[in-house]
Amino acid sequence: MPTYRYRALTENGVIVTNVMEEGSKYLVIKKLRRNNLTPISVNKSLQRAKSKRKVRRNTNDISDLLKGIDTTTLIQDREKHKMSYFDKIYYNITKSERITSRDIIVFTQNFYLLKKANFNNIHALTTIIESTENYSFRSILEDILAGVEAGENMYTTMEYYENVFPYLYINMIKVGEMSGNLTTSLEQAVKYLEDADYLKRTLRSILIPNIAQFFFILLMLIIGTIVAIPAIQKLYADVGTTEQLPAISIWFSNVLNFIMANWYLPTMVIIGIIAGIIAYINTPKGKYNFHYFKYKMPVFGKLIFAIDFERIMQAMLLNLRSGMRIQESLEIAKNVSKNYVMLSIIESSINNILIGQSWIEPFERSGLATSMMTEMLKIGMDTDLAEMMEKLMEYMEIDINNLLSKTIKALPQIVYAIVGVVLIFFVLVVLVPCLKVYMGTFLISAYM
Repeated sequence: MPTYRYRALTENGVIVTNVMEEGSKYLVIKKLRRNNLTPISVNKSLQRAKSKRKVRRNTNDISDLLKGIDTTTLIQDREKHKMSYFDKIYYNITKSERITSRDIIVFTQNFYLLKKANFNNIHALTTIIESTENYSFRSILEDILAGVEAGENMYTTMEYYENVFPYLYINMIKVGEMSGNLTTSLEQAVKYLEDADYLKRTLRSILIPNIAQFFFILLMLIIGTIVAIPAIQKLYADVGTTEQLPAISIWFSNVLNFIMANWYLPTMVIIGIIAGIIAYINTPKGKYNFHYFKYKMPVFGKLIFAIDFERIMQAMLLNLRSGMRIQESLEIAKNVSKNYVMLSIIESSINNILIGQSWIEPFERSGLATSMMTEMLKIGMDTDLAEMMEKLMEYMEIDINNLLSKTIKALPQIVYAIVGVVLIFFVLVVLVPCLKVYMGTFLISAYM
C-alpha cells in the first residue's frame, strides 16, 4: 500500500506533518477530515514510515529492506534514467500536463464502450488507465480506481476533483450509479461533454475575433482622441481659424481628460458596482434572481432552460426505468442542476406529490416550460410515463437544436451591431476632424 506524506491544520490552528499508508490520496483526505484535520497538502512518498527498531545492515536483512521499497516507482525511475534527454524533458512536462476537456471526453467514451461490453468498473478503469497518456489525469483515475476497489462509488472520488470534472458530469455519473444504469448515464455524459465542447468552440470562434476587433477599435478611439484632438485644436489656434471641432469630439475628449485626471474615481465606482453585484448574487435571494435571469435573458435564456429541463427529464427517466417512484426519481434527478429556480420547481413538485397533487403543475406555473413539455408529461401520467418521456426527449432534442441554431445565427449579428456602434463613434469623434484638417477647409476661415 502506498505511503502519503501530508500537512494538515488542526482545530486549534496548528500545522502537523506526518505519513499515512492508504490506498489513494482521496482516502487519506477522507480519513484526515474524519479526524477533524483540514488537509493542506497530500503527496505520495517514496519512503515508508521509519521503523522504531534499528535493523542491522547484513545479508540476512535483505527481505526487510525490499519491503520498504516501492518497486513500481523504482522501476519507473530506472526506466526514466534510460530515457534520452528529450524524452526526459517530455516526461517532466507531461507529468504536470493540464487536463483538458478532450481528456475527459476520451475517458468517458472509452469507459462507456467498455461498460457496454459488460466490463465491470474495476476492469474498465484498469484498462483505461493503462492507455492514458496524460500523467496528471492518470493519477486521478488511479485514485478513482482505488476508491472503487475500497467499495466507494465513482462519483464520491470525482467530487474531490471537482476542479477537473464538471459539476453536471459528476452528478450524471451519480444518477447512473444510484439508478443502476451507469452505461446509459455514461452515454448521456458523452453527449453532454461533446455538446458543451462544440458550443464552447462555436462561441469562441464567433466571440474572440469580434471581441478583439471591438477592443482594437476602442483602443484606436481612445488613442486617437488623446493624440489627434488636442493636436487639431492646437493647429486651429495657431492659424487663428474660427472652425470648431464637432461637439461630440470635444465632449468625448473632455470625458477622457477627466478620467485620466481623476482615474481613481471611476475605478472606485467600477469596483464598487462589481463588488455590490457579486455580494448580492452571493445572497440566497440574489442567487435565485440571477438564476431566474439566466432563464429569461435574451438570446440564451430559452436555450439554457431547455438544456436544464432535458437533463432533469433524462435523469428522471433513468430512475423510472430502474423501478423508482416519481418522488424518488425527482429527488435523485435534481442533482444534475445547480440552478436555484429549477431546484425550487422540483422541490415544489415533490411537495405536491406528498399532498396528493400533480407534480407537473409547478413546471406549468413557472411560465418557463412550454405547453408542449407539460402536455406530454400529463399524457404520460394517464398512459405510460416512461414511454412518453422517451418521446419528450426526442422532441427536446429537436427543440434544443433549433434554439441552438437560432442562437448561433443571432449572436454574430448582436456582436456586429456593438462593434458597428463603436466604429461609428470612432468615425464621428476622430476621423471627421482628421478629414477636415486633410481637406484644409479651416484655412479658408483663417484668412477671411
